[in-house]
Amino acid sequence: MIPSVLPTYNRAPLTFVEGAGAWLTEADGRRFLDMGAGIAVNALGHAHPALVAALTEQAGRLWHVSNLYRIPEQEALADRLVAETFADTVFFTNSGTESLELAVKMARKHWHAAGEDRPEIVTFGGAFHGRSTAAIAAAGSEKMTAGFGPLMPGFVHVPWGDHEALRAAVTERTAAVLIEPVQGEGGIRPLPDQCLRGLRELCDATGALLILDEVQCGMGRTGRLFAHEWAGVAPDIMMVAKGIGGGFPLGAVLATERAGSAMTAGTHGATYGGNPLACAVGLRVMEIVADPGFLETVRTRGAELRAGLERLVAAHPEVFEAVRGRGMMLGLKCRLPAAEVMTAGFAEDVITVPAADNVLRLLPPLTLTAAEAEEALARLDCAARAARAAAEAA
Repeated sequence: MIPSVLPTYNRAPLTFVEGAGAWLTEADGRRFLDMGAGIAVNALGHAHPALVAALTEQAGRLWHVSNLYRIPEQEALADRLVAETFADTVFFTNSGTESLELAVKMARKHWHAAGEDRPEIVTFGGAFHGRSTAAIAAAGSEKMTAGFGPLMPGFVHVPWGDHEALRAAVTERTAAVLIEPVQGEGGIRPLPDQCLRGLRELCDATGALLILDEVQCGMGRTGRLFAHEWAGVAPDIMMVAKGIGGGFPLGAVLATERAGSAMTAGTHGATYGGNPLACAVGLRVMEIVADPGFLETVRTRGAELRAGLERLVAAHPEVFEAVRGRGMMLGLKCRLPAAEVMTAGFAEDVITVPAADNVLRLLPPLTLTAAEAEEALARLDCAARAARAAAEAA
């Protein structure tokens, strides 16, 4: 008999009932050090007092009115995002998948309004853009698409890192190029800065729009407010979600005037998108994360954490192969199955997140302290020893 909750998740046997900062409490009382942050969602940790206050205050005033009316909290957050980024305009969604849907529509609508037949969007191997039909078509992997056809047409898939294939794929029919500056689900694979700059130049030369998916790597995760800032370039359209709400469902699409001007009244909508609750929390997240001092701390902590992970790789060459990533978006490329190392970590009361290419992701709250980072490394060391012992005994 099928359970009451549709069984689409392979859930760990853990039930968390409370959280504070980088810590989660299990129903049996155990305290876990959370190095996954809800897959990079809880950017400021669990139950951050400023976010609790923002949500509580707004909940006592007004929850929802719909986008038939002006929403002051939405306008304030949009103004802040525009002030801090390349964007001229913002549309609020509830998730990264919804942001992908709008980004695709926006790129195609731009060229339709310009009177040009440019429906194709170039995407990359290893990408993950969500679970909607458009998102899985954009990624193109058989694992996500099998059984869900026919897929939305118009996506051209290029192998990751194949520059010649990319240049051949971008033609007069290309509406946009869509890429993650750092692949998350794909195994924590950063796009080199020079490649992102080259991609911007290619789009400029051909007229194609550049869409960046910063759902996982944005909102301070790499030590800059958005990961593309490291390369000194700007996109035409950017997808945001996860950390922007600090745990409250919120997403956004940021765009230049050129890219967004064709999206006029009636071309898109979202019943809950940009509601007062979400935007009150998102505005507080922005106020904290966009602070230069906060971002400097993220860079410092990320460097400390990476150095510790490098020591783990050196200490356990039978378990780990290499460290990947940037800032506090890091991955351990494993030699043993990453899922086994993650499970061993559960026994040491530390949480990590698996990814493709046999990688273990570390996406801790950006508020992680130096002491908590050291504690996480100690627990991962114990987990690596246990995973190796189990493999040798098998």
